[in-house]
Amino acid sequence: MPGQEKDFYRDTWVRYLGYANEVGEAFRSLVSVKVVRASYAVAFAYVLADTGDKSWKMLRKDGRFKNVLVETGDALIWQTLASVAIPGFVINRICAFTQNYLQKNVSKIPPKPRSLITVAVGLASIPIIVKPIDISVTMLMNLTYRRLVKA
Repeated sequence: MPGQEKDFYRDTWVRYLGYANEVGEAFRSLVSVKVVRASYAVAFAYVLADTGDKSWKMLRKDGRFKNVLVETGDALIWQTLASVAIPGFVINRICAFTQNYLQKNVSKIPPKPRSLITVAVGLASIPIIVKPIDISVTMLMNLTYRRLVKA
């Protein structure tokens, strides 16, 4: 919207840092579990950075403890769902399905190329799932948490 401040954590390329764990999930079949866990650490650092940013802005804007706490909870829940939990699960399932499908139906492909195809499908899925998940989580938050805290 014109005149509305751009949210650094949600409206710029930085948003994709929240999807670091999806990259880890996509590569799960090729890398150590430590690499996958490290990708989750990057995603959670992003979640905490956005939560801190939203909390700090509310503290400067309003200063009331309750409002800061509500804003902190909103950002933390939204980011955890939209950046880590839901997309991590979705990419994990897409990759698992791809791997199983290739193994059962295209058995002529050796394991290493099958894993590379699985990674490619997982990575290609990330840009497709971002907006629908963000919108769905926003709707979920509007129907639950945001309604509850207004009461």
